[in-house]
Amino acid sequence: MSSATATQQNTVLKGGEWLIRESAPSDTFIPEDFNEEQKMVKDMCISFLDAEVIPILERIDKLEQGLMPSLVAKAGEQGLLGTSIPEQYGGLGKDFITSTLVNEGLGGGFSFSVAVAAHTGIGTLPILYFGTEAQKEKYITKLATGEWKGAYGLTEPNSGSDALGAKTTAKLSDDGKYYLLNGQKCWITNGGFADVYTVFAKIDGDKFTGFIVERGFEGFTQGPEEHKMGIKGSSTVQLYFQDCKVPVENVLGEIGRGHIIAFNILNIGRLKLCAAALGGAKRAATTSIQYANTREQFKTAIANFGAIQHKLSEMAIKMWVNESSLYRTSKWIDDKENEMLKAGKPFNESLLGAAEEYAIECAILKVSGSEMLDFVVDEGVQVHGGNGYSDEYVISKAYRDSRINRIYEGTNEINRLLTVDMVLKRAMKGKLDLMGPAMNVQKELMSIPDFGSDDEAPFAKERKLIANFKKAILMTAGAAVQKLMMKIENEQELLMNIADMAIETFNAESALLRVMKLSEMKGADAVQYESDIMQTYLYDAADRINKAGKDAINSFAEGDEQRMMLLGLKRFTKADPFNSKEARRRIAKRLIGENKYPL
Repeated sequence: MSSATATQQNTVLKGGEWLIRESAPSDTFIPEDFNEEQKMVKDMCISFLDAEVIPILERIDKLEQGLMPSLVAKAGEQGLLGTSIPEQYGGLGKDFITSTLVNEGLGGGFSFSVAVAAHTGIGTLPILYFGTEAQKEKYITKLATGEWKGAYGLTEPNSGSDALGAKTTAKLSDDGKYYLLNGQKCWITNGGFADVYTVFAKIDGDKFTGFIVERGFEGFTQGPEEHKMGIKGSSTVQLYFQDCKVPVENVLGEIGRGHIIAFNILNIGRLKLCAAALGGAKRAATTSIQYANTREQFKTAIANFGAIQHKLSEMAIKMWVNESSLYRTSKWIDDKENEMLKAGKPFNESLLGAAEEYAIECAILKVSGSEMLDFVVDEGVQVHGGNGYSDEYVISKAYRDSRINRIYEGTNEINRLLTVDMVLKRAMKGKLDLMGPAMNVQKELMSIPDFGSDDEAPFAKERKLIANFKKAILMTAGAAVQKLMMKIENEQELLMNIADMAIETFNAESALLRVMKLSEMKGADAVQYESDIMQTYLYDAADRINKAGKDAINSFAEGDEQRMMLLGLKRFTKADPFNSKEARRRIAKRLIGENKYPL
């Protein structure tokens, strides 16, 4: 191996390692790096929505019989369901970034987006990654084309976030040919029309196991369509199993290892949910910008008012920053998958292993992406004023449909707790060296503060601010672990404060790296819009991190320790004065001028 290759390999960050290491812009993938084929795939997805989905939203929401499955099948005919499925099973065999782009491109399709995401994700991937060769030949070839539709049965009336608390049972029949399933599943997306379901049940009362269940199996029935607050066009039913006969060859994966399937699939699902949320947010933002340009009050378009411009620019900031984090992480997963493939791992182990490596970032993206979409549609309704509350305007549908994203794929509360839990577990296993950097921060607290920087390199101040954000996290989390030890898992409020600090920091760093790379590509003058977004986000993130840090410190520290840490936090979250009003006006000017969110 050449020294250049060795150096290059050392720059690849492990999951969570961004917290203790600085990243280089040259090592960071940004959306401006998409190749021509990837851009074409994304455009194809958006064109599909414009032609096939958006004109019939009302029909979709009325759950017109056969309509949604026919749309899913149409998407399959265009190759949009099999992007990441290997060619041998009827897919296109594209890379992880391209499949993420499909989720974004189709993300603005309201209930249709939910149906497709469920089909291509939890409806297909369990069989693709854990199925036998015979199972993949039988099911994946049909799922890849949309001939068959997929669904996933994990949640039960009394087990949501506690998935392993499921009560559905599976018992081997006397002749040894079938497992007899008994129980029920609820909130099953695509449940009303799917042909094949991945269902989880316990064998002998304790062996949590996956099964492939086909529509039409004896003893398998479903309830009526649920009436929901949003995503009304998404089929959601309960599934009932009464001595449901599932052939023994339809056991998915290993007996007693169903949790491996359930939790590994969720890592990919969380990242893909962020992608779909981004696609939905971009469409909602464009709707709001166009409304603001045409709606007149006091003899002028409301887009000319500062209060409206603030809203539009804040939408753009949140979307652009989330996009930066999303594709930065997607490339890490893509690179790790390729590294494992070259090492001789089979394709299923490679992608699952790559997604597991970056499970921390996937949890962060799920939280950040779903809350970004909620913000965009909420402010979109506000921009529309009273009209935004009317069903005649599509923004009201976007508002209702958005709310579910903070609940499924693991609630945002669960994902916040997981973010910190996974970091701490990796540190305890020696996979992530947090102790050394945390001790260095403690020493720094005792030293005389460095109030200035002589470094005049481009973005030196911003890089230092990000480094300080990381110090704030290490200081707070390190002290909390030392003080509370194993009791820390009971301090959920504190853990969520630390998670918020981590989410803000990961987003801020991703935005900075994107601007730094764009500046190298185009020159600083050509990236004023992007720089305004990044600077505004960092300026605001400093205050948000300070607030979360204060709440965390005040919850476990007191006396001199508390005072010292609060002083340190103030130092680590001190941003230079910045005129965010003018930056937001410049951002809004571009949005209003282009009459859309610039993709």
